[in-house]
Amino acid sequence: MKVGGVVAGQAGRMVERHKRRLGISACWLFFTVVSAALGTLIPAGEALAQGGTGAAGELLAQREVNPDAKMLVTADELVYDYNRNEVIANGNVQIYFDGAVLEAKRVVYDRANSRLRAEGGVRLKDKDGKVIAADNLDLSQQFTDGFVNSLRIDTPDNMHFTAARADRSGGDTTVLTSGAYTPCEPCKTDPTKPPMWEIRAERIIHKEKEQTIYFESARLEFLGVPVAWVPYMSAPDPTVKRKSGFLIPKFVSSSQIGTGASVPYFWNIAPNMDVTFSPLFLSKQGVMLDGEFRQRLDTGMYTIRGAWIDQQDKDAFEGQTGYRDQRGMVESHGRFNINQQWYWGWDGWVSSDQTFLQNYKLVNDGSKTVTSQLYLVGQGDRSYFDARVQYFTGLTSYDIQDQQPVVAPVIDYSKTLGESVMGGEFSYDFNLTSLSRNQIDLRATSEAMAVSYGSDGPSNGCNTALLSADPAVSRAQCLMRGMQGDYTRLSGVANWRKTLIDDLGQSWTPFLNVQLDVAAVNAQPVDYPWLQSDSEQLYRAMPAMGLEYRYPFLSVEKWGTQTIEPIAQIIVRPNETDIGKFPNEDAQSLVFDDTNLFEINKYSGYDRVEGGTRANVGIQYTANIQGAGQINALFGQSYQLAGQNSYAYLDMANTGAESGLEDTASDYVARLYYAPTSDFALINRFRFDKDDWEVERYELEGRASWKQLSLSATYGLYAAQPLLGYYEAREGVLGTGEYKINDKWKLMAGARYNIQLEEIDYSLIGVSYADDCFGIALSYRSDYTESTNRQRVDTVLVTITLRTLGSAGFSSEVGSGTSSD
Repeated sequence: MKVGGVVAGQAGRMVERHKRRLGISACWLFFTVVSAALGTLIPAGEALAQGGTGAAGELLAQREVNPDAKMLVTADELVYDYNRNEVIANGNVQIYFDGAVLEAKRVVYDRANSRLRAEGGVRLKDKDGKVIAADNLDLSQQFTDGFVNSLRIDTPDNMHFTAARADRSGGDTTVLTSGAYTPCEPCKTDPTKPPMWEIRAERIIHKEKEQTIYFESARLEFLGVPVAWVPYMSAPDPTVKRKSGFLIPKFVSSSQIGTGASVPYFWNIAPNMDVTFSPLFLSKQGVMLDGEFRQRLDTGMYTIRGAWIDQQDKDAFEGQTGYRDQRGMVESHGRFNINQQWYWGWDGWVSSDQTFLQNYKLVNDGSKTVTSQLYLVGQGDRSYFDARVQYFTGLTSYDIQDQQPVVAPVIDYSKTLGESVMGGEFSYDFNLTSLSRNQIDLRATSEAMAVSYGSDGPSNGCNTALLSADPAVSRAQCLMRGMQGDYTRLSGVANWRKTLIDDLGQSWTPFLNVQLDVAAVNAQPVDYPWLQSDSEQLYRAMPAMGLEYRYPFLSVEKWGTQTIEPIAQIIVRPNETDIGKFPNEDAQSLVFDDTNLFEINKYSGYDRVEGGTRANVGIQYTANIQGAGQINALFGQSYQLAGQNSYAYLDMANTGAESGLEDTASDYVARLYYAPTSDFALINRFRFDKDDWEVERYELEGRASWKQLSLSATYGLYAAQPLLGYYEAREGVLGTGEYKINDKWKLMAGARYNIQLEEIDYSLIGVSYADDCFGIALSYRSDYTESTNRQRVDTVLVTITLRTLGSAGFSSEVGSGTSSD
């Protein structure tokens, strides 16, 4: 649509007033220059994340323009000056092209000199949402030289760049004068206020052919105050995703290694291959060499890391495994995709001694073991396969490495059929476990026994003369956590179940279950005649059939609904065989509570299987109260009706002893859950002695949140289980809390109180701040290691995060102490 008309102007000029669409070649060239030049003023955020500063990475570099895009130019006045050979757009100029918009008071295209000028409130928004603002700009048509005054760039991901002037020359070099970069948003109430942090430089020089940005007299400022300065530095430009250079420093400190710093160097060998050198300079121990190699291939990637040190003060580790001149480690990880369902990989750790990784902060704080493994994993819609070879390494001084098993392999496969079998659901599982151990793992079952026979050496305080593999013999003084020798077991479990609901609403679920086990045991007890050292083949079959019955009674009231549901389950099967002959490696964790009351097999692994005829009964109550939340309660008991009670016949690890299941009638288990709102929940779990209602096990967990405050607490009370090595009752409280002062500041705290020892054995207090561009977290942690003398370690941790640049952390041990127990 044409508005206004063409009128005579000065000689040699033709003026078109008012706004209209233009399609002439001069305007095409006019905006081609504008869009191609200005569209390139936007730096890439990825470059900042990679190189730490790419403030003007693509400044004035040529951008490809869509030649088929349509253009619209609007202005108060368009002038063709034939004398000067210029095309001029005056007044409220807006040029739309290829998704970008250029706004200015005046835009001039000098056809004679092939230059473009935009003046007065220049603003360009490209199709990605990036915004460039400048007072004026002057560029050649070929973009080989030009300048921009008072440049400002704002990107959609909140990165901001400014420069007093930007000059381009030689078709290759762009220079920003008085340049600055920050990812921090300007203060809404006072935009002139300095940002939280920014990087400023007297000159920023971008060499396109070198793909490098150079900084002269660069400084890091916080709230306008310079805190760091470097006379000269360089970084890759945004076209470079990876480039060799130094990374953010890291700092460590402890009483044994001293204070140390590392400035990693990244070597970009190839687009898919790199090495990071991270020598750690320590005040007490000298220099620890540390390097990591990484390579990405078509189907996956792998890493290899190595560290080595010649300790200058090995006496700092006297009496520990680290008391040696040279220490080191090698670590490797890899994962490769075979197809969409299958992948394989590995994790590997080898170190000179057990405590090297913890001493030199090479693993996360609190790690007690590392697992070396080779694995193959596959997952289908209704099936899962996992095969692993594993080697466990203890990282503390009290670990005896020869007592750690080598698992080669452990294979699990499970599948649930998609089609019904006899109208019900059918699933099956397979497990193959093969392991070996060089030294038997024994534990004393009383503190007096541990003192009498000593806690050092293979016997670990045990009177081994009292040990027996006979399940009828009580191991009141010693138990075996792991056998010495070789053990291989193949197990298969098949399950079928079908739920029927009759006209009365009663639920009847018949089920079938069978577990088949084949094992080969080759015990090697040189000094323990109570174990058979000959190889032995073992076979076990445990078929089971049963029925589960539920009858929920629903009541609808004005205040809500309530449901009372009796539950009964009966399982018929033969006695468990070869108890004690099958080594118990994977079924030692047995906790009887509400969660496994109705499990067919309450053992945690395949090495033990529940036998005999057993009934599990209980009643469940659920209420949904309008305006008052939900209540759920469960109470139940288990009964051995016929046959041999597996939990009364103990294996070498005493599994089943003092579990609450070892008698004909079990202890009572209960659960009480209450959640008045989605912000508050309380759950109680009980196990009561069947004879005197003494509490054998009690757990109380609560969580709550009110606006900015979040709290959680756990109380645990566990009666003594001397036959399992727990000489005394255990009782403690763990609490954590978090308070959000506002959307930026947060306080956090946590503590664990050991009621039996009357001490706080773990505590944490911290504060953190985080906004759109900056974060800092400060915490103080006090914890006891699991060493025999219960030494307390106090640590201060500081982490600073600068958005787009990365994070730097520092941890320091500030003190230690020993428990009085």
